[in-house]
Amino acid sequence: MSNQPDQSVKPPQPSAPTNGVGSAAASSVRLLHLTDTHLFADSDGRLLGQSTRGTFEAVLGLALSSFWPPDRILLTGDLVHDESSEGYRFLSNRLAALGVPCSCLPGNHDDPGPMREMLGACALDRASSLSCGSWTLVLLDSSVTGRDGGHLAGSELGRLEQALAARPHRPALVCLHHQPVPIGSAWMDTMALDNSEEFFAVIDRHPQVRGVIWGHVHQDFASRRKDVLLLASPSTCIQFLPGSQDFAIDAQTPGFRWLELHEDGRIDTGIRRLDAYPNPIDLGNGGY
Repeated sequence: MSNQPDQSVKPPQPSAPTNGVGSAAASSVRLLHLTDTHLFADSDGRLLGQSTRGTFEAVLGLALSSFWPPDRILLTGDLVHDESSEGYRFLSNRLAALGVPCSCLPGNHDDPGPMREMLGACALDRASSLSCGSWTLVLLDSSVTGRDGGHLAGSELGRLEQALAARPHRPALVCLHHQPVPIGSAWMDTMALDNSEEFFAVIDRHPQVRGVIWGHVHQDFASRRKDVLLLASPSTCIQFLPGSQDFAIDAQTPGFRWLELHEDGRIDTGIRRLDAYPNPIDLGNGGY
């Protein structure tokens, strides 16, 4: 399956991936962002008519052909739609076969128990930070049992503060599932992070934070708040229509976001999408 043109927030530097396999500069970090995979126990489990394993495999194939190898794969929640151990087992085995470090955090559709059991060291157990080249990556759990919207507990905010204070001279990327800013889709913005002011109060105290990235919204989003790049990425399955008042499916195809994090704090990033859905998409579906 061929690629759609790269949709970049800024033109890639010569070392950034564009067509074919890129070659990153030694001082930069290459990240592959996959999100909202919505896998099932059933190998042919479908979301609004799409086999989510099928779209996931197609997106992985696109990444393997156009952005490989990354230094790390980030998966920002809604990994398994039916909360099944079998869904997480499939994902664990598939990621292990790639031979690339992975970090997974939960979304509102995930079950933390089987997620931790099946994904092991890849799964976020609590707010955590890791060094990735010259950067700090901080992963947060914004999921709340029984709720579609998100919240960062005081303990999560405290760990975020601690992680950033421990490395004040290293640029940082903060990752979570729920959007911390409105994206302009009224129905999705009722399910955003509900304490974003507290979250950004921590971010504002640490000027080394250069980016915040999330899933949940099933669409490309890019903006800035002060000097911080704000990013959301397409789902590997169905897409939500940007700017919609109510639930609506977008004709845009599944994809991934690539990021290249430079030693000086710059972020190059873009979106790559499949040419087509593996199965016909029903744009008139009213929800799931």
